[in-house]
Amino acid sequence: MSARLADEVLDACLCQREAPLTDDPARTFGLGKHEAKARLEQLKPWLLEQQTRLWANRRQAVLLVLQGPDCSGKDGVIRRVLSACNPQGLSIHSFQVPSARERQAHFLERYRQRLPAPGMLGVFNRSHYEALISDPLDGLCGEDALPKRLADVLAFERQLPAQGIHILKCYLQIDKAEQYRRLVDRLEKPEKRWKLKSSDLRSHRQFDERQRRWSELLSTSHHADAPWYVIPAHKRWLRDLLLASLLARELERLQLQWPDQPAPFTLQQLTAATTHKDVLP
Repeated sequence: MSARLADEVLDACLCQREAPLTDDPARTFGLGKHEAKARLEQLKPWLLEQQTRLWANRRQAVLLVLQGPDCSGKDGVIRRVLSACNPQGLSIHSFQVPSARERQAHFLERYRQRLPAPGMLGVFNRSHYEALISDPLDGLCGEDALPKRLADVLAFERQLPAQGIHILKCYLQIDKAEQYRRLVDRLEKPEKRWKLKSSDLRSHRQFDERQRRWSELLSTSHHADAPWYVIPAHKRWLRDLLLASLLARELERLQLQWPDQPAPFTLQQLTAATTHKDVLP
């Protein structure tokens, strides 16, 4: 395999319509920690170049959607994978419980306002799909609202290609025991304790119900133009390599080239400027 994982490995992360969260979240595809970390480092310069080409052309955009249970590593992916990118070409938004003001607008409005502009690699740390999972469990909408919300979400995604936005949807998979271990780690370490919220305990109690709902939602919202990739996230080093490889494949599909445009001034004009000879028109 090259630094980017072979397509058959990446395709193995595609959402399975029947039961997308039944595979082992600790599976490694036969890779080891040292090999995966080395491949990620080899891939980072290529990611930087492709993201810079995306930014330089300012015609298309990529939207990376990161979903997963609490502690599944969404923040870690942003730190370890997207650190390879030029921050000027990144647009990262983390979505929490909607505010009272946001609840007065259509539930998709806050996501529409933060879509990446042309040339940007946008990241939604949690996304519009929370409106179908967290909102009903948090009492922000009734179960009867979910069919209409799902239709709105799918319509929202169908509109993205016309805006030049290519969406990559990734679900980071961990099980309840792993979430418990990571929550304990945060409780015991002051440098991590600040990440905890009281809602984390409620979400952990609801883990099985949330996973059941996510399994159904991944199946119903998985389609050819915007498929879901379920990434085993017990091993952070594998999670990061899989995510980077999927992003690399998405950028590769865009066939990005450096912009072919004339320079705004000539070498003669530049040379004259250094000697204080004004030859500009």
